[in-house]
Amino acid sequence: MNSIQRFSLTRRLSSVESYLRHISGGAFRVGVKDEGDWFYSQEWWDPHERGHTVSQSSSSRGNGLVSVVAHPSSLPSRESWAETEGWLDNRYMEIMGRDGEKFKILGYQWRSLRFNDDTRQSTVKVMAACRALQPSSIFYMQHPHCLAVPYLKSMVSVGLTSLAASKYDMTNAAIGKKQMRILCVGHGGGSLPLFLANHILGALVDIVEIDPVVISESVRAMGFPAFSVMTATGKRALPTPDIIDQVMWRGIHERLFLYESEAKEFILNNQNNSYDIIFMDAYDGADIFPHSLWDSNSLFMKALSERLHHEHGTLVVNLHSDADISDLDRSNEGVTTGKYVRKVGKAYKKGLMENQRNGLVFACEVPWLCNVSLVVSRGMSSDGRRRDQIKTSLMKTSLQVDKILRLPFSCLDYLKTGLAII
Repeated sequence: MNSIQRFSLTRRLSSVESYLRHISGGAFRVGVKDEGDWFYSQEWWDPHERGHTVSQSSSSRGNGLVSVVAHPSSLPSRESWAETEGWLDNRYMEIMGRDGEKFKILGYQWRSLRFNDDTRQSTVKVMAACRALQPSSIFYMQHPHCLAVPYLKSMVSVGLTSLAASKYDMTNAAIGKKQMRILCVGHGGGSLPLFLANHILGALVDIVEIDPVVISESVRAMGFPAFSVMTATGKRALPTPDIIDQVMWRGIHERLFLYESEAKEFILNNQNNSYDIIFMDAYDGADIFPHSLWDSNSLFMKALSERLHHEHGTLVVNLHSDADISDLDRSNEGVTTGKYVRKVGKAYKKGLMENQRNGLVFACEVPWLCNVSLVVSRGMSSDGRRRDQIKTSLMKTSLQVDKILRLPFSCLDYLKTGLAII
């Protein structure tokens, strides 16, 4: 069976499974279906490793063998493919000013980026399509509205809610009347920056990735926009986007800037940048978050402090939970933050908050996974409030963010899991 045949095969959820998921409230919101709901992880989180490898390269930056493994996706259903084909046809006519080009959907897959066959670094949903008259001209498009892993949804939810709670104008950023400067440290398959640029029209997203193999695999095998790739001189690697990029991305690709660089080097060399929000999700081939990224006394931390907006700047860090029954912080009842999470949180608090009048550092548990989203907010303050009062306030703000951005999932779901003040 060739790759096109594999891609066109889809597994359908039974009507019973779909109905049960619907009434449980997890997979659907009113009018919006979340194709990245954790329920669908059974399609790609395969303990028997039945996926097939579509690409494989060796990393020289400590990530070992980098591979992309594919699994069939049940959604979007085949019945909806014609609508997407029509949308692509119309987009082509809008751009080129003439009719005649027809597109054909070949299918959808989950594609997971793996390090050394052990670490599942990220998972994205990819569409394969071609020009109807050129069936060999296959191109891939990553779904920009789909976050497959709960910790990414948690990072987005707690980060954007904290930013909104800092009196940042989320409404005008969402509709493109105000710029939101975003930095993503760590790229993986690219679903986080792509999701942010898709849902926030004012978002300008810088992405820093140390490994050129990860960058090339995300573009070549995981459908991330090729036009986003930057050179060492700060210019686009491609001088102009090709016609397929223009058809698929509707300008999203022009607001993404993907740099091959160490985080420290990038932060130190871009002294004029000020970021409203920074997302830190940078793990090496051994699945370790480098100490150099949270050393409170380092040059990197000092530069990071200068790059983070001084009034409402928000940092969100993905951490592995280290909670142990003998290691819990009893001051945060019901929330399992261990010594490691508190240590990292205190390091960022020292490095980023030392000269700040306001500021709040807290951690939120990620549902279904042993992860924690750590938040450093310069625009929020405890104001003597107890943890429960801060949590209630954030939950109310999350409802406003839900209303403004209309994400396929509710931010509230990722704030009510558990919150610990650090």
